[in-house]
Amino acid sequence: MQPAGTLLLGQQAVTGTRGEIRAIDPSSGEALEPIYRGGGEFEVARACELAEEAFAGYRESSLEARATFLETVAGEIEALGDALIERAMAETGLPRARLEGECGRTCGQLRLFASVVRAGEWLDVRLDPALPERAPMPRVDLRQRHVALGPVAVFGASNFPLAFSVAGGDTASALAAGCPVVVKAHSAHPGTSELVGRAVQQAVAQCGLPEGVFSVLFGSGKEIGQALVADPRIQAVGFTGSRSGGLALMATAQARPQPIPVYAEMSSINPVFLLPEALATRGAEIAEGFVGSVNMGAGQFCTNPGLVIGVKGAALDAFVAAAGEAVRGSAAQTMLTPGIYAAYGDGVSQLAGEAREIARGPAGEGPHPCQTALFAARGADFLNSEALQAEVFGAASLVIECDDLDQVKAVAEHLEGQLTATLQLDDGDVEAARTLLPVLERKAGRVLANGWPTGVEVCHAMVHGGPFPATSDSRTTSVGSAAIQRFLRPVCYQNLPADLLPEALKDGNPLGVTRLVDGKREA
Repeated sequence: MQPAGTLLLGQQAVTGTRGEIRAIDPSSGEALEPIYRGGGEFEVARACELAEEAFAGYRESSLEARATFLETVAGEIEALGDALIERAMAETGLPRARLEGECGRTCGQLRLFASVVRAGEWLDVRLDPALPERAPMPRVDLRQRHVALGPVAVFGASNFPLAFSVAGGDTASALAAGCPVVVKAHSAHPGTSELVGRAVQQAVAQCGLPEGVFSVLFGSGKEIGQALVADPRIQAVGFTGSRSGGLALMATAQARPQPIPVYAEMSSINPVFLLPEALATRGAEIAEGFVGSVNMGAGQFCTNPGLVIGVKGAALDAFVAAAGEAVRGSAAQTMLTPGIYAAYGDGVSQLAGEAREIARGPAGEGPHPCQTALFAARGADFLNSEALQAEVFGAASLVIECDDLDQVKAVAEHLEGQLTATLQLDDGDVEAARTLLPVLERKAGRVLANGWPTGVEVCHAMVHGGPFPATSDSRTTSVGSAAIQRFLRPVCYQNLPADLLPEALKDGNPLGVTRLVDGKREA
């Protein structure tokens, strides 16, 4: 299968009517075929109309039917084989091994959500049977379950063309919840997006689902995205991207006559705290791991460690020297798009104006190389500079040299919300870590010890979220099985006749799901 340059509206392949979109091979600067034309008001309205028509039936599809659909999507993506991987390589400059791993993650999370759907715990069934004899007041029969919100708009990310894109985590969790999905694909990898979209489209047909369960739109600029979020049929939004993009979508969603939730992942510098004993005993080892994490994927991960904090002295000096040496030996990697490359250059220039340079990696060849960069600044300067907190999307990081552990804590308290916070600690650092931990719990969605934040496991316990501006809603996660909760809401049924009750709430537990009955957990 090869991309044809079309939007996907339900089961139809449609040529857009707006401006041209061309993928660029970032390793060569070459424009790739085919040419895509963006969608306009008609295409947005048609995709949302189809999604609304599909919602009534899809939201009440059986657990088995929905789980089978998700598994079928995974199988259809895998069936694309090398055609998908080679197109993604051409559009992103990412190596084959990275993309094959990302494809496996994409299909794995679809299958994870299939298992979540079958288990039914996401329904959160609660039954409080009637107590007509209770004094002084009887209790009526009350039963609760979670239901799907409605059609969801998903925005594909630039840095994960598979796992955070057309059939990525937002789409998988929304479909698992019973929500039709309209994807606004990222313009950096339209061919990859179309191929994956066609795989989902085929799965919809194979499983006999309403065609509006899934559509894919293309469009450059803000017009199509804003129109999609403003459409009254859309009931929630999943977004991974820049802070400015996320804030713009949030503003549109809140300005609607009926505001809707936007689950936006936007900005994080993922601080790493080097506690004294760990720094003194294994500083060189930590430096090697740190630079490896900074360089992963040319630093184009949302969990890239962009900030390192430690107490100044000989041990921190040795760490900085070792990290600088590793940076100087770091080969340049191709960045995803010309725009990301340009923004990285601007960000590094701004850091250079605020902090002292420790080291740069080789400049590299080709049109869009990422030259690794490491800077340092005093703790007092960091506390007085908003510019030093700005995210630089790429392989750059900043070391903060603090006067003492009290200033380390002050830096932690000064941070914006983050996706992650990492503690490098040994046994003698436990008390220092204990002091920091309550601060980090307030600042980050995931707290790590003696690891690196790059690499996000897709599992039940993972949290990929955090306080603003890391995400727009710190109560949620975009990775892991709990992501399904973003696209659900509770409904209570009071004294409904048995024939009208949803299957999940009927006596005898016909679905065989875990339920809370009169305050006691029952299977």
